[in-house]
Amino acid sequence: MSKSILVVDDTRSMRAMVSAVLQGAGYEVAQARDGVEALELARQRLFDLVVTDHNMPRMDGVTLVRELRMLRDYDPVALIVLSTESSPELKQKGREAGATGWMAKPFDPQRMLEIVGQFI
Repeated sequence: MSKSILVVDDTRSMRAMVSAVLQGAGYEVAQARDGVEALELARQRLFDLVVTDHNMPRMDGVTLVRELRMLRDYDPVALIVLSTESSPELKQKGREAGATGWMAKPFDPQRMLEIVGQFI
């Protein structure tokens, strides 16, 4: 069975790009438009990894990471933030919330696969 990844981004083209890279590597991919939708999906099923944008309406990525960490099943799951923002302060907030890693946009597809491969 292939590993499943939840891709969370409010920009359709970014969700499509990230999903295409991951699906091309053989992963099963689900998509959510924001943190609220992602949390609903995560409560319905367990994903092996989550890649989330930070700047989104309704619920940002750091808040999503914090909420996912409150779900017992998501304790061991890698949560990676993919964002145009990369300030040390925001990265620190992400780590404190429970983010496993932080990737900058625009992303390098090969680098993304390397990072994902480290965790699943």
